[in-house]
Amino acid sequence: MYIIVVGVGSIGSSLIDIAVKERNNVVVIDANPDRAKEVGAKYDVTVLKGNATSLETLQEAGADRANALIATTSDDAINLMIISIAAELKIPSIVSVVNNKEHTEFFRKLGANVMENPDEVVASHMYNSLKHHKVKDFTILSGGEQIFRIAVKDGSSLVGLSLADCSRREILPASLLVVALKREGQIQIPTGETVIELGDTLTIFSLKRVSDELIEKLTG
Repeated sequence: MYIIVVGVGSIGSSLIDIAVKERNNVVVIDANPDRAKEVGAKYDVTVLKGNATSLETLQEAGADRANALIATTSDDAINLMIISIAAELKIPSIVSVVNNKEHTEFFRKLGANVMENPDEVVASHMYNSLKHHKVKDFTILSGGEQIFRIAVKDGSSLVGLSLADCSRREILPASLLVVALKREGQIQIPTGETVIELGDTLTIFSLKRVSDELIEKLTG
């Protein structure tokens, strides 16, 4: 893919690292000459020192052949301007950081996929990791839905029951769905007939916040 990344902060730097490792063609735009120089020295990417809210800068970055543009600055007004221009230039995939969630709809109306308030997301993840030490890889989606992993231990109400039985007995609420199961290093997509065993790791999708009591019940 041909990807334009705007902004070389912590998020932008991580994105560049991932995109380069995946062998994408990456163009980076940053107004800060020191950051631009540092990225150019570290990665085999094209770096433009300039204002990404300028049509000419995005055209120079190759917007006419870009598959995607990602705006990662800490200023929503700047990100919104970049997204607006990218939409006018018909870049197929547009993604942006939104630092103030109240601005989210403005970005979505322009057709952008958004990452709401990354600092808040990280803080929430850390808090939930602290509070629910038995829960792994906890993620909150933009609508409040949750995705997380749990290890099934001795004392779990799930052990020895099929997922269908767990639903019938209301051990698993209707708002929860087990989307993957890892057993002895192998990952599988479970069915209603899958029987949960001690030591299984379950990936769960939940439509709403999962209570502490339910976590204890599921993990043991």
